Amino acid sequence: MEKRDNEFITTYRAAIKREGADKLLDYLISKSDFFTAPASSKFHSDYEGGLLDHSLNVYHRLLRLVESEYGEGWKDVISPESVAIVGLLHDVCKINYYKVSYRNVKKDGVWEQQPYYTIEDELPYGHGEKSVYIISGFMRLTREEAMAINWHMGGFDDRVKGGSYTVGHAFEKYPLAVLAHSADFLATYFDEKKDEQ
Repeated sequence: MEKRDNEFITTYRAAIKREGADKLLDYLISKSDFFTAPASSKFHSDYEGGLLDHSLNVYHRLLRLVESEYGEGWKDVISPESVAIVGLLHDVCKINYYKVSYRNVKKDGVWEQQPYYTIEDELPYGHGEKSVYIISGFMRLTREEAMAINWHMGGFDDRVKGGSYTVGHAFEKYPLAVLAHSADFLATYFDEKKDEQ
């Protein structure tokens, strides 16, 4: 896990230079469970350090998608800093969100306690919008970065499930939002297969 910690920190420091970025990184390292939290309670990357793995997977997927979509001149369209911010930080809403609990499970005819993750949302602000809120407490996001992070769940966002069409309007106006959702989706279903953990 230390290798992934170092990869995240090195990538973050190399790419994200705006004012407040250092304070956000310090918060992630020393005042949150970002590096040890799971990415979900029972779906993808539902293990200690899963959130870190997922964030790096999304960053790498997003970088490849942007390069593929815009070619050699991609940096003239979307900055490497924006790719890093969106990819690495899209799920900061999950920090201090999952807690370990225990349940009795019968194994080989004997009951034993096994740990599992439960949700204890200390800041019930939504999902993508919660990530935008947390990041904005430390540094300013561009409008496109905010839209990409806010709508990275695409059709799985609770607002969409409730009948909102806003995600479609965001995708029409902000290509980075479409790419971020695609990167999140691909990382979840291609890079984080449950049976490989």
